[in-house]
Amino acid sequence: MMAPAVILLLGWMLVPLTMTLYFSFKKFLPLRGGDLGWVGFDNYVRFVSSSAFWPSVQATLVIVGGVLAITVVLGVLLAILLNQPMWGRGIVRILVIAPFFVMPTVSALVWKNMFMDPVNGLLAHVWRAFGAEPLVWLTEASTQSIILIVSWQWLPFATLILLTAIQSLDSEQLEAAEMDGAPPVKRFAYITLPHLSRAITVVVLIQTIFLLSIFAEIFVTTQGAFGTKTLTYLIFQRVLESQNIGLGSAGGVYAIILANIVAVFLMRIVGKNLDA
Repeated sequence: MMAPAVILLLGWMLVPLTMTLYFSFKKFLPLRGGDLGWVGFDNYVRFVSSSAFWPSVQATLVIVGGVLAITVVLGVLLAILLNQPMWGRGIVRILVIAPFFVMPTVSALVWKNMFMDPVNGLLAHVWRAFGAEPLVWLTEASTQSIILIVSWQWLPFATLILLTAIQSLDSEQLEAAEMDGAPPVKRFAYITLPHLSRAITVVVLIQTIFLLSIFAEIFVTTQGAFGTKTLTYLIFQRVLESQNIGLGSAGGVYAIILANIVAVFLMRIVGKNLDA
């Protein structure tokens, strides 16, 4: 007999998925005639043939890749730093993980108004202090700005996972290598980094799943302009701005397919690393 929790979980997942599939085959315009009947695969063809589809996929992959690169590299460096004995280490750790508890909408507003504002933002003052013209971040470097904001949010997560992993590293291995004359770079490359490989894989897998649905930061800062329209934001535009439920549902199915392709690819990597 199937447990009630399993039934609830299946309903939780299958009902939205079934409704998405159902509406993706219909022409449903709530404010312009309502349900206009079945249209087959027309919504899928229209969505994928839209001039905004492939740029949105590209923007999604660029932002996800950029955030992963920054958070993994800086996460490893911060984990090594925070693992060193120093005064006030507990306070420093709390400050490092603090951004992870800030809501995406709030962090986007903070970065937009307090850091990236071309007139009164902190970065504008830094630019002027060096005699340079302040950069209009959200228009001249929009994609990089989104990557910077999202990386600031997810860096604490990567740091926590990697710090936990590095604390399980046997210090005797590092001491033996140091006594044998191995320089710090080689100790990092041949002992620390291989030890962190599984943790890095987990960080990449979990972050990718969440980053594929990034939305709030783009909505608050650029509204999808200047090359920052991801697949999630394109679906939002089709559903709410164009009031085309069928077309947006077809986009949702494409997003599910893309997420599953990435998940299968990453799970293969995770499996290889865990079996190693």
